[in-house]
Amino acid sequence: MTQRADRGRGPEPEGPVIDAGAELDPVHPRRPPGGGPPATGLTSAEVAERVARGEVNDVPVRSSRSAVDIVRANVLTRFNAIIGVLWVIMFFVAPIQDSLFGFVIIANTGIGIIQELRAKKTLDSLAVIGEAKPRVRRDGVAAAVSTSEIVLGDLVELAPGDKVVVDGEIVEADNLEVDESLLTGEADPVLKQPGDEVMSGSFVVAGGGAFTATKVGREAYAAQLAEEASRFTLVHSELRSGISTILKYVTWMMVPTAIGLILSQLVAKDDNFKDSVARTVGGIVPMIPEGLVLLTSVAFAIGVIRLGRKQCLVQELPAIEGLARVDVVCLDKTGTLTEGGMDVTELRTLDGADEQRVRAVLGALGASDPRPNASLQAVITAYPDDGEHRCTAALPFSSARKYSGATLADGDGAMSTWLLGAPDVLLPAGNPSLAEVDQLNRQGLRVLLLARAEGTLDAPKEKTPTALVVLEQRLRPDASATLRYFADQDVAAKVISGDNAVAVGAVAAKLGLPGADATLDARKLPAEREAMGAELDGAAVFGRVGPQQKRDMVGALQARGHTVAMTGDGVNDVLALKDADIGVAMGAGSEATKAVAQIVLLNNSFATLPSVVAEGRRVIGNITRVATLFLTKTVYSVLLAILVVCSQVEYPFLPRHLTLLSTLTIGVPAFFLALAPNKERAKPHFVRRVMRYAVPAGVIAAAATFCAYLLARSHYSGPSSLAAETSVATLTLFLVAMWVLAIIARPYTWWRIGLVATMGVGFLLVLTVPWLQDFFALKLVGTTMPWTAVVIAAVGAVLLELSWRVVGRRFPA
Repeated sequence: MTQRADRGRGPEPEGPVIDAGAELDPVHPRRPPGGGPPATGLTSAEVAERVARGEVNDVPVRSSRSAVDIVRANVLTRFNAIIGVLWVIMFFVAPIQDSLFGFVIIANTGIGIIQELRAKKTLDSLAVIGEAKPRVRRDGVAAAVSTSEIVLGDLVELAPGDKVVVDGEIVEADNLEVDESLLTGEADPVLKQPGDEVMSGSFVVAGGGAFTATKVGREAYAAQLAEEASRFTLVHSELRSGISTILKYVTWMMVPTAIGLILSQLVAKDDNFKDSVARTVGGIVPMIPEGLVLLTSVAFAIGVIRLGRKQCLVQELPAIEGLARVDVVCLDKTGTLTEGGMDVTELRTLDGADEQRVRAVLGALGASDPRPNASLQAVITAYPDDGEHRCTAALPFSSARKYSGATLADGDGAMSTWLLGAPDVLLPAGNPSLAEVDQLNRQGLRVLLLARAEGTLDAPKEKTPTALVVLEQRLRPDASATLRYFADQDVAAKVISGDNAVAVGAVAAKLGLPGADATLDARKLPAEREAMGAELDGAAVFGRVGPQQKRDMVGALQARGHTVAMTGDGVNDVLALKDADIGVAMGAGSEATKAVAQIVLLNNSFATLPSVVAEGRRVIGNITRVATLFLTKTVYSVLLAILVVCSQVEYPFLPRHLTLLSTLTIGVPAFFLALAPNKERAKPHFVRRVMRYAVPAGVIAAAATFCAYLLARSHYSGPSSLAAETSVATLTLFLVAMWVLAIIARPYTWWRIGLVATMGVGFLLVLTVPWLQDFFALKLVGTTMPWTAVVIAAVGAVLLELSWRVVGRRFPA
């Protein structure tokens, strides 16, 4: 029967420990003998036989959409279908220049496909680097293999932090505790014994062992989890869902308006049929914001490529956007602010303890744990085992318990029980030794207490302090600059650590964290979520935080309206990473943390995070800008069509005119603006923020254009009057649209000014170069109406500026 180990309800451990007095397997001395496969695992011949039978864990782990999916998503869209039909029609009824919009769509779609394929290549290569490499024992030798190389019956080894990658049955257990919260939601770890079932998707929190793979490939639950965890996805983001909402409303507006325009131009008018068809198509095409979805995909894809060059694996694409919206980042000290390794700097004996014996005991304790953490590894390096003591029972370290231990027998057969761990956990409050510990912690040093305990490891009683082991942690050289970046960006940094609060605060102070002097012992935090959230908002450093408490703290911050990112590398961070809005794992961290995180820093550099934030802000801020451009065009196109239908006049534009206008005032500028740097903090309510500017801008543009068109109709006469009227309307719309672009391009830099100016020069060339005049059918006749158009556009520009200011004040985002 599986026993549950309660490791989060106090310092006293429950459950069995390793009994070194029992009969042991001669090859693997911590494995009791019994049934199951031999400890050597499968032979090479058995592996080859299973591969031949197809009993391989061959489910591919997808890190991105397939190439076919990418092409299909970019080509087979609703708007591409509409434009495609209109394009075919134009080939039969109008010159080639009225079909330019179709070639633009082909180019845009091609750009989108190429960029997403580049992003896919980047993700796939990074996923291989960050792929879990479980250790499998074959022919008596343990070696790391790819997850896809595991075969049915393989003996897979487990260590703290390892993710269980296939389903199996435990055959070796060394105080093995498995967290199944990702499968069952139950936070308490489960103590596993030989014969127990272990499910893929769970992970090891303490101890170690091995299991036999009983389900591989598509039969194992891991196949589904792995595919879902690392899939390149373009869904579940406010940005994309907002664009989908906008496109839905655009479709509803476009359909009835287009029908009315068709009836108006083809039935109500007696003009040339082909010209009427061309002008009808010219009215429908600009209603479609076809480039908006493309630019969003391209911006995201380029973000993935840029981050990939910095060894940052984005396992879920919206994480780029999500991290840009973060206003609180929770940092685990060890592995994030500090490097993984530590060094023993001092050994202080207490109460006259014999230093030589203390060194021997520390060496034996280090040797008793086959899977030491960073602290114990430093002890092992400083005090190698001299063989003076023999371990008869051992208790491995767990982050919830915060200590390890062993029962040792000396040369005379005398037994003694020793514990090594957090002084403030092992000793009661007020113990004299804690004052010395506190002094060391204030220097930013980490301190372990060696204590002799009465009783057994299962139920240690009175603990006698024997020695303090002083450890120095290695600060990450880039951590200080990264914390300063978050402070400058108004992102609150909270250090949440399992270490002593004073020591964590001292480390944070060395790195210049704002509020590092406000440290709290998490054991004193209220359990009630609202009260806990208030405490979290008031402090920056928290120590002695348990794994479940980290999860509760993330939830309390979210309940107060914060968007929370959590960084970590240890198995004790998994629950909090899973619940945070954005989970960030270190590449050298445990497989469990990398499995649940949306972002993996493969170079283990905390300094990469600002780049991720910057990419997210660039994407969100710039897409908001260009969305305003695209939707302004949609609004004025729909309104112009409605005005034409109501007035029963010819539609003023041919497709070539609107292709020219869209290219110069939206298409080319939007591409550059969408990829430009943007440090503006991401804001919510994307749809409202875009539409509050696009609607008034579109109304002003439509009104100015139609007013100039009507004046031109009353001014010009004769067989070529429609061409002159169209030229005046085009000039007016271009000037108003250019002013919208000039507003969107703010704040100005040299290249933004150059971009706007270049677009203006481009239009001026069309108006002055004879063959371009003929190609686009644009020729200004006389001086009265062209200058009237300029005046109308100037009035429109003033109204745009006024509306921009009024909307910004009365309808803040």
